[in-house]
Amino acid sequence: MIKQYETVFIATPVLSDTQMKEAVAKYTQLIRNNGGEIVYEEDWGLKQLAYPIQHKTSGFYYLIEFKADPQFVTTLETQYHRDERILRYLTVALDKDAVAYAEHRRQTRAAKAAAAAAPQPEEAPKAEAEEIETEE
Repeated sequence: MIKQYETVFIATPVLSDTQMKEAVAKYTQLIRNNGGEIVYEEDWGLKQLAYPIQHKTSGFYYLIEFKADPQFVTTLETQYHRDERILRYLTVALDKDAVAYAEHRRQTRAAKAAAAAAPQPEEAPKAEAEEIETEE
């Protein structure tokens, strides 16, 4: 029985961008190799921690939504636990309401990104607009 999960991990802040991408690739590949399907990924970036973990006050946050067999979650969390780059992790199973909310959140973020990327129409300079009105 395939279920949908959401996992967030916090990686140590001393990683370079390349090392962070390698860590993410390791876990996404692990999910795929074990019959899972990646639904969504999101890089939350470097954020301050609420409290120090291993003497670190910040960390790289990364979210992965995936579908997999329930037995796979223990494998994934074992890999997180063994990886010295990972400070903390949390994996939760999503029920039907959480899946609907996650889909809504993804659509909202995509719409905002599309609106930000769309070119904004330029306003006519006021001097030209006044000339047009006076010509009539």
